[in-house]
Amino acid sequence: MYKHILVATDGSDLARKGLEQGLALAKQLDAKITVLTVSEPLRPEVARAAQLAGVHDTASRYDYQIDTLMKERFASIEQRAGEFGIKVDLMHEIDDAPAEAIVRFAKYKNCDLIVMSSHGRRGVQKMLLGSQTSEVLVKTTIPVLVIR
Repeated sequence: MYKHILVATDGSDLARKGLEQGLALAKQLDAKITVLTVSEPLRPEVARAAQLAGVHDTASRYDYQIDTLMKERFASIEQRAGEFGIKVDLMHEIDDAPAEAIVRFAKYKNCDLIVMSSHGRRGVQKMLLGSQTSEVLVKTTIPVLVIR
């Protein structure tokens, strides 16, 4: 039925449920699975505020924090995929519009199912916004499995 599943995750508890569903479905269908995290770029006003607070080289520090976060998240995802006995491709994009990045990525990689949670993180650590799920649903013709 589905040959290539894209799981969009922001690392939240609800997104982990989406990952579990995606991994279980991929195993059952013997489908390829790709996990995508979309991070927002460092906004100029945030960089300026950090500089005013005495933080130097804000772009490098932001990049380092994102890189560290992705390494931790991806290690956890690889471990969980291994427990399912499947290999997972891990991808990270930086984009102002997470929903558009998810739709574009799914189309580019020929995914035939997108799995994502109904809402994501809030506050400083947000990677995907709850509204992003609605936007993905509107902007794609690819089936979307929404996890609640």
